[in-house]
Amino acid sequence: MMIKSKAPLRLGLAGGGTDVSPYSDLHGGAILNATISSYAYAVLEPLNNGRIELVSGSPERARSYEAKEELPLDDRSYELQVGVYNRIVRQFTQGKPLSFRLTTWIEAPQGSGLGTSSTLVVAIIGAFKEWLNLPLGQYDIAHLAFEIERIEMKMAGGKQDQYAATFGGVNFLEFLANDKVIVNPLTVKPDVLAELEMNLLLYFTATNRDSAQIISHQVENVKKNNTEAVDAMHRLKEQAVQMKECLLRGEVDKIGDVLNVGWLNKKKMAASISNSMLDDMYEAALKAGASGGKISGAGGGGFMFFYCPGTSKLNVQQTLERLGGQTKSFTFTDHGLTTWTC
Repeated sequence: MMIKSKAPLRLGLAGGGTDVSPYSDLHGGAILNATISSYAYAVLEPLNNGRIELVSGSPERARSYEAKEELPLDDRSYELQVGVYNRIVRQFTQGKPLSFRLTTWIEAPQGSGLGTSSTLVVAIIGAFKEWLNLPLGQYDIAHLAFEIERIEMKMAGGKQDQYAATFGGVNFLEFLANDKVIVNPLTVKPDVLAELEMNLLLYFTATNRDSAQIISHQVENVKKNNTEAVDAMHRLKEQAVQMKECLLRGEVDKIGDVLNVGWLNKKKMAASISNSMLDDMYEAALKAGASGGKISGAGGGGFMFFYCPGTSKLNVQQTLERLGGQTKSFTFTDHGLTTWTC
């Protein structure tokens, strides 16, 4: 028997960073994001040999443990898998160890700004939910993933990725005090979504980044009440509302301008969000015909995406690829976490 799950990665279209405490606790955050056709996968195979086998990427890097109530967090390559297992056993099996093989992979590099780590956590939780028939709804899964990653494992970051991966589709997310999150699914007309999909160019800068350091700078700016940084976050929250209105009204060609204003404000949240290389790529895309864009995720590298009106997408693509990165095709998805047994 195999228990399988997959969860989609996401594009944070507007409001990124306002889901991070303490800003969301003090002021309330808002993000508009959409899931795309790239996934994190988890395959769980029950064993009866008293072992736990973790496989990620390639079998040569697999780890094997004696099945115990709690596994050590001694390998960064498997810290997410171990973190989920430890919480599942503690909360749902009354401390009884489980024996299984867990194989995981992601269709994008980790640290690339598409929510890979959080999406993988959601996929792993989904596999355990399917296997153990756990009484978890969508909000439960997303919040459990947040607690494991952000609270128990103390990994810096926000809350949007866990909810995007679990719910899927286009969502306007509200982040309030005491970790309260409201997911508002948006019903966007198919032709509007098709136009957005056709005109967005997703570009991998061929670099990864340490999102934890960037987020730490952002958090410090809020704690110190850095006026420029906090005001920029206020404007990013407003940008999420503007993006929602553009999509619901079908005013797609305004999206480039909304993205451009958002990018200028996002760079004010923390100095490490952008650098000269990213700024050069952004300016090159605008000169080639894009009307706006942004870094995906915390910043510093990874994926960028640009809105390319009319027929400018091919020219923008060729311009950016000459700078050394790669474009990535995608479609929007209307579903989140999916689990099944075979």
